[in-house]
Amino acid sequence: MAHRVRFRGLAAATLVAALAVTASTATATAAAAAQPAASANPVIVWNIHAQTAIFEVGRQSPTAGARSFAMVQGAVYDAVNAIAGTPYEPYLAAPAAGRGYSTPAAVATAAHDVLQSLFPAQADALRAQYDEALAAIPDGRAKRGGIRVGAAAAAAMIADRRDDGAFSAATWPVGTEPGQYRLTPPGFVQAGAWYAFLKPFAVDDPSAYRVAGPPALTSATYARQLNEVKSVGAINSTTRTPDQTEAAAWWDDYRQVEWYIKRELATGHRLSPLQTARMLAMVDIATADTMISCYQEKRRWSFWRPVTSIPLADTDGNPATSADPAWTPLRVTAPSPEWPSGHACYTSAIMTALRAFFGRDDLSFSAYSAESGTTRHFGSLAAARAELIEARIWAGVHYRGAAVQGDRLGATVTRAVLSEEFGRR
Repeated sequence: MAHRVRFRGLAAATLVAALAVTASTATATAAAAAQPAASANPVIVWNIHAQTAIFEVGRQSPTAGARSFAMVQGAVYDAVNAIAGTPYEPYLAAPAAGRGYSTPAAVATAAHDVLQSLFPAQADALRAQYDEALAAIPDGRAKRGGIRVGAAAAAAMIADRRDDGAFSAATWPVGTEPGQYRLTPPGFVQAGAWYAFLKPFAVDDPSAYRVAGPPALTSATYARQLNEVKSVGAINSTTRTPDQTEAAAWWDDYRQVEWYIKRELATGHRLSPLQTARMLAMVDIATADTMISCYQEKRRWSFWRPVTSIPLADTDGNPATSADPAWTPLRVTAPSPEWPSGHACYTSAIMTALRAFFGRDDLSFSAYSAESGTTRHFGSLAAARAELIEARIWAGVHYRGAAVQGDRLGATVTRAVLSEEFGRR
């Protein structure tokens, strides 16, 4: 277990808010697009509000957003679990809760307080959502008690993540030798390197989880992987099918399809607020720790991305590769080193945690992506993981080995997190 302080009955902390920017109605509608109609579950309602704050308004990257979602859902889980009598091991806090305390009030308070701490400029919009949620709950002991529990759970999370290394000035190592990472077009920017140094949520040592490194530049394996992505991942590829092109865009949507998949499964399986809170906390905390290990491995191997290696293939010493200075991938390459694939780490963690929660792989689900303009359907979690690996190659942003290793790392770290967290007491 990571060395973090656990709290019991922690009093609510007073949060200082800056001047706010109000989120528009259109933005909130976009966050809720393609969602199941059922929104009576307050955990789902506030997960949608979290998406609005984190991405629609806050514009955090998927990796930075993983930390924010983990904080929100961890606090919501502790609040709901406490009101339910703490049937599961708390993540950080088990605030004292009386019989009949309001779960909706606790959920709204926990999520609101964490989000306000993360996005003080959105204080007015968040307060409006919070006031609307509380207005629907009758005044009285149950409401007051739920608010106290939610505030205590949020305060524990905020205190635990203070000075956790988020958004530091860390940068990726950049080299000039064949195989070494170089900044990628179109922006050639340094971004996200801080995540490798983030304090973990659950595991003791994120660096304990490793992946096999990239093949030698002169090997047949490297040539095969480079030539594959060069052919099928090019923007003007003649070997990629229309369905593969669609899948590459569908999975590459910054408004992550995984967010909708989680909510669809919660609604479709009629999960209670406690079950939903536990599922989302399991998924999001496992994902956050997976991405820490993933980014540490990216930093360790610091390998060049296809967008760099293919134009410079005449420098790699491999007679089975050839340079194409004009080669461009179908999708924009994220500004982080190769090996492993961050998206494969991310999606594998989510699917592995969902498999652990539901106790089965054969779950049917679908999600709509505005990026591709289509809905894709899956009959199992494994099928989604398998397509994601292929989609990163079809997109032209990863070698096959990097995607496979990312998928394995996500599963390994997630199993480690869930072996310690969220079990029955």
